This record gives sequence, structure tokens and C-alpha cells, in this order.
Amino acid sequence: MTRIAVRNFSQEHARTLAAAGLHPTLSRILAARGVAQPADLATELPELVPPAAMKGIGHAASYLADAIAAQRRLLIVADYDCDGATACAVGVRGLRMLGARVDYIVPNRFEYGYGLTPEIVALAAKQQPDVIVTVDNGIASVDGVAAANALGIDVVVTDHHLPGSELPQAAVIVNPNQPGCEFPSKNLAGVGVMFYVLLALRAELRQRGVFTQATQPPLQTLLDLVALGTVADVVKLDTNNRILVAQGLRRMRAGRMHPGVAALFRAAGREAARANTFDLGFGLGPRLNAAGRLADMSLGIECLLTDDANRAWEIAQELDGMNRERRDIEAGMQQEALHILEQPLAGPDPSARFTVSVFNDTWHQGVIGIVASRLKDKFHRPTITFAPGDDATIKGSGRSIPGFHLRDALDLVSKRHPGLLVKFGGHAMAAGLTLRADTFDQFKEAFEAVGREWLTDDQLARVIETDGDIEDGCFSPEFVTLLEQQVWGQGFPAPTFCGEFDVLRQTVLKGKHLKLQLGRGSQRFDAIWFNHADSLGASAQVAYRLDNNTFNGVTRVQLVIEHAQ
Repeated sequence: MTRIAVRNFSQEHARTLAAAGLHPTLSRILAARGVAQPADLATELPELVPPAAMKGIGHAASYLADAIAAQRRLLIVADYDCDGATACAVGVRGLRMLGARVDYIVPNRFEYGYGLTPEIVALAAKQQPDVIVTVDNGIASVDGVAAANALGIDVVVTDHHLPGSELPQAAVIVNPNQPGCEFPSKNLAGVGVMFYVLLALRAELRQRGVFTQATQPPLQTLLDLVALGTVADVVKLDTNNRILVAQGLRRMRAGRMHPGVAALFRAAGREAARANTFDLGFGLGPRLNAAGRLADMSLGIECLLTDDANRAWEIAQELDGMNRERRDIEAGMQQEALHILEQPLAGPDPSARFTVSVFNDTWHQGVIGIVASRLKDKFHRPTITFAPGDDATIKGSGRSIPGFHLRDALDLVSKRHPGLLVKFGGHAMAAGLTLRADTFDQFKEAFEAVGREWLTDDQLARVIETDGDIEDGCFSPEFVTLLEQQVWGQGFPAPTFCGEFDVLRQTVLKGKHLKLQLGRGSQRFDAIWFNHADSLGASAQVAYRLDNNTFNGVTRVQLVIEHAQ
């Protein structure tokens, strides 16, 4: 069941924003997202929460400054997703700007798995580093850090994931989610944490007289990479993250981005001059992620590190080809998953269950997370998909729905069934785990039991949250442009509206998209409902987004339908 709802908002906050000069409808939209005053919409770097507020960052700055002064060899160990790739590129570029000797490795997910494992430490040790710096991983790498310590290699952990019950014995830990950290924004991506470490390190080097305010390296040139990783990792865009993303988008629109980012825009068929978070999340991010899903992320990181535009374009085309292959694999796996779930032996119909767990011994490890996301969207249930791992294990990737903390659910399963989960980790909305292959059915029922306890009927009903109806004057290219200037994303969703429309004309495009002309009073609107081919009646309650559609030099507003009933 799906229902259309209208967000609540503070009339007082909306009036405050409108009084400051914002469009009244935009003021209402922003108030519904918790914006109380114009200062909450800050996009300038001085408005960032100061680095000093983050636990461990002062220690990291002095430690790394000492390492640079002693010319110690630093080696970044990266994660294999877009956040990890951008964090690695930011770390390598930023540390080199600040005078460090630094290189990087990124594990192949199929050989080494996630994080700083003892096996990765052994691989890293071949490069004879003095210090390993983790980006977007490390907070749960207790054994890996111990292995590094045993070899005389210090470890500096920079991460944003939730810690386990035990912290690694690293030389330094910087993570806004570690115990005792009072940094007010807990939503930094891994690339955001690395950027903050660089800011603190630069300040430390200034204090030591290495740089002055006038001669210090311009770390703001890294913000296109910070924005890309932040959006692609789907972290909440709180005020602090919106500043980082807004600054990065500003650089992209001005053409002041790294060659690899420019090449990814070109490969995705997107226009950097009009860059928005949708481009980063659905255009550039998937192409970078494809490298980590199907091979290893070193190719993606090279794309972000090269200063040669021709080389960047070569790599971007290769990444685009990988992304097309990934989409084909994903489509096949999704069909297989639906077929499995339809079988009587699979248990009740997914709509009658509280969770979905599905396994196929032919599936690709690198794509199960996307398939889980698609199934979660279809059934509106916490979903985990599994593929074969190593040594008679299977690896799962999960996606959740609002109100169901996935990592906490796995933690409860682990406590109730000791030894069932070989390992697990993640966030509220996404997590990964490893099981022995012969325990899949046991896990599926244990996970379902938690779902039955935690989830209510209201949570299992899909809700399309909207910003209600809008005035006729808002159906204009100028108003759509006004909306596009804001930074929308996870936790700060782009506006969706709803209203009653007459259905004047409808046709199906390419066998799967519904093209419509809608009417309201004397107004007529073009509309499109992607991946929906069933026709509507004479009128409908429609939830939709507004989009500017330019054809033959003429820009008209188009309604992109999210749901209709």
C-alpha cells in the first residue's frame, strides 16, 4: 500500500524565511526540512563547524605534522566505494600539497574484503610504509591495526562508520562517531573526515611556521571531490555537509574541477555548468562505484588523481563501460531475485513478511547492494541479498527503510545467535555481513523475527512525503531554477508536490514510460512517469517533482511523476 502525505512545517519559520526575502513557497519547503532562519542555509566555508571540535583531530594534526617533518612514508589504505575513492584522492592530493611523502593502495573487495584486515596490512607492508592512514574504514579493524603494530607500522584511522564494542589500538583515531566525540555533525562521509584532518593539519603547519596564511596550500580546490563522495555515500545532508556540497558544486559549475571529475561529467552525459546533487548521486557516483563493484577501485582513484585530461577521459570511458556491464548484471540478478521470492519454498509473499532475505549461488558480490536497494524499493521492507563468498561463506549487503536500524538489527541477531554472523557492520540504512553458507535459512528467520518485533504496519506502508499543492505561478522555469539552486539530498529531500489533475492524454513510451498531458483549470502540463506503463483514469491525485525541460531552445516545466492514485 502506498499513500501520499504532506509534510508538516513551522508557520513561524516559514514567515521568518519569507521576511528575509526568500520565495514564500520555497520558505515553506525549507521550513518543512527544519530550516528555522536564513543562517541555516549558509554555504560559505567559514560557517563550517571548526575542526577542533572533533575528537582526536588535534592529535592527528600534530602526529602527521611530525611525520611530514621527519619525511616518514605514509600509505593510505582506501575503501572500494565512491566515498573511499574520493577520500583517498583527497588524502593523497591534500597530504602531498602539505609536503607529505604519500602513496595509496585499495583492496580488491573479492580478495581481501572490507577494511584494514591483517591480509591488507601484509600487502601494505611490501611498500615499507612508516604509517598507514585509513580513509573511510578502520574503526572496526581491531585485528588489522594489531597486525600493523606488530610490524612496527603506526596506524592513523580516519573513518565515519559506527564503532564496534572494541576500538582498534591505533596511534590516532579521528571519527565523529567514536565514543566521546562531541563534534555536532555526526553525518560526515569518509571524504569529509579526511578533508577535516587536512584542515587541522594545515592549521598545525601554519602554527609551526611552515606556511603563512598567504602561502598555505589551497585545500578548497579539493571540494569537488568532497562533494562527490559526500553525495554518493548518501549521508545526511545536514547544514555542515550542505556547505561542503554547495562549495563543491560551485566549483564544478565554474569549471574549476579536477580533470577526472570533468571527464566523469562528460561520460555521464551531464552538464557540469548546471551540476546538482542528482548528477553526483546518479551520474558520476555509479560510474566510479562500478570499478569497485566489478574489479577494484584503483582505476577510479587514478581517474581522480590524474592531472592529464586525456588520461582522465580514457579512464572515464572505461568506467562508463563497466557501469553499463554492472547495469546488465544487476537487471538479471533482480529478475532472478523476484523469481526466487515467487517460489513456494521461499516462504510467504514478501508483502506478507517484515523483511526480505534472498540468496543465489551465481550472484556477483559487487552488485548485491544495488539489488538489495531495488528490492527494498519494490517491497518497502528491510532487504538483504547474498552472494557466494570464500571458504563456504556467503556475503550479504542490506538496505533498510525508515524506522529500522539495520546495523542494530544485525547486532541483535548476533547477540541472540552467537556465532551465526561471522562478521557484520554498517549504518542505520545500509549494512554488510558474512555468514556460513549453511546458516542462511537460520539467519533469514532470525532477521525476520527482529523485523516482526520492531516494525509496525505504519512503517511497512510506503509513504510518499510531499510538500503539498503549489500555486499556479510556481509552474514556471524561474521557480524550478530557484529550487535547483538549493542543495537537496539525503535527509534534505528535493521538493515533491501533490495535487489533483485531469488526465487529458496519455501514451506509453518505449513500452515502459507513461507520457501524459495533465490539466488543471486552464493550465496544461507535460508529465512523465518513468518505469510505469499502466494508464490512469480521467483524473488523479499526483505526487510529482518539477523539472525544466529544454527542447529547441525553449524551456518548459515538466512534471516528473513519483506516484498517482
